[in-house]
Amino acid sequence: MRTWLARAVVSFLMVPLTAAPAASSASARTDARTCAKADLLFCEDFQAMPVGGAASLRWGVDTKHGALTVERGRRGQKVLRVHTEGNGRAFLKVDDFAAPGNSFYGRVRVRVGAFPTAPAWAHYTLVEATGDGPEVVRPLGGQYAPPPHGGAAYWGVGADGGPTGDWTNWRPTAPSIAGSWTCVEWHMDAGDNRVSLWFDGVAKPELTVSTREHGGNPVDFVFPRFDTIKLGWQLYQANPSPAGYDVWMDDIALSSRRVGC
Repeated sequence: MRTWLARAVVSFLMVPLTAAPAASSASARTDARTCAKADLLFCEDFQAMPVGGAASLRWGVDTKHGALTVERGRRGQKVLRVHTEGNGRAFLKVDDFAAPGNSFYGRVRVRVGAFPTAPAWAHYTLVEATGDGPEVVRPLGGQYAPPPHGGAAYWGVGADGGPTGDWTNWRPTAPSIAGSWTCVEWHMDAGDNRVSLWFDGVAKPELTVSTREHGGNPVDFVFPRFDTIKLGWQLYQANPSPAGYDVWMDDIALSSRRVGC
């Protein structure tokens, strides 16, 4: 994946690295009330699904060198396990998605077993939104920035396939921390083609992108007409370290209003 190295270096030098916030205890709990809300555009908490290979009439599966399974978490609730090898992918795919005004909120509780430590600038995606239009929008993903640019993995919003090119707007103030449950929320606002993020209820405005403020080519960033949302994991570089990846997801919700953690 191409990296806007000069911008990344300046960003790292100007913004100090801060410790990740402690994972909220609520992040590992199942909110049994979420999928009972009538105004949700989509919801999946996996509680009604059998343990084993993940399949549903309400959503599809997109995999290559990867698999989705439903398993029980430590508290007994069911969660989705996403497993990939190398630069594979495994996604739960919400097809025929339509949001009023092409704007919506998303919420997912997620735990990543490990983030890439090689190769340099290894890029990963956990949430992807596509539709009628060239931009592939990635409201939740990130990138491994090698020394001397941090030597760690950082969250970021990204895009690919459109006029703005291939970019990830990562920031060193948003480190991707493995091993802990995190509640991630995002907002896709078509009014200004704006993507905003919250982690455990705390806004991360430095990750926000919009029509004119993003990490790509100096042209407008414009949403497609969204019709497909994918949640899971994809890594794009060959021969990564580690060679395999495990991600656990729960309490997926898409809504016209913020769902909250």
